[in-house]
Amino acid sequence: MFTGIIQAVGTLQARHSVGGDLRLQISTGRLDNTDLSVGDSIAVQGVCLTIVELGDASLCADVSNETLTHTNLGGLTIGSPVNLEKALTLRSYLSGHWVSGHVDGAGEILSRTDDARSVRFEVRAPAALAHYIAPKGSVTLDGVSLTVNQVTDTDFSLNIVPHTLRETCFAYYQPGDQVNLEVDILARYLERLLTARSVPPAT
Repeated sequence: MFTGIIQAVGTLQARHSVGGDLRLQISTGRLDNTDLSVGDSIAVQGVCLTIVELGDASLCADVSNETLTHTNLGGLTIGSPVNLEKALTLRSYLSGHWVSGHVDGAGEILSRTDDARSVRFEVRAPAALAHYIAPKGSVTLDGVSLTVNQVTDTDFSLNIVPHTLRETCFAYYQPGDQVNLEVDILARYLERLLTARSVPPAT
């Protein structure tokens, strides 16, 4: 479990094909690795991965074909920046919102426009996920907890403030870029509960 508050921006150092899927080696930048261990979870671009190797300023994680199919990790190239967040602990501040690291699908950046000191992004969600996104609700893009401004069909807008631009990969994003999208976990569970109630019991 994560909060969507990015702790560091790392870079992809290497990618290796291992047994039919992928192992990523990531430079962790200014992320404090001292409390990490092999087997711990870490969010990379909003994707919950398991650390399989750990160095002083780097880590390796395996990425399954299922994850490669539904996220943008397979498209990363050497030197690509990645958002990093360590897993939530009982002593952590919940500054963002509940983020599972289980990406629902890929969104697309449609536009980027300066808006005073922030930058306004228009994003298109997959049609199957659009109904989970609500004005002033929470959404996670590449691991960043964000507040939705407006929603129109499958498109939604949000503003990225200067601090978030400096501390995340949003500084690099341009129209056409793909972003990992995770909808609010509460919305998913609420839909499941309502759907279950509408199904008549078996006789």
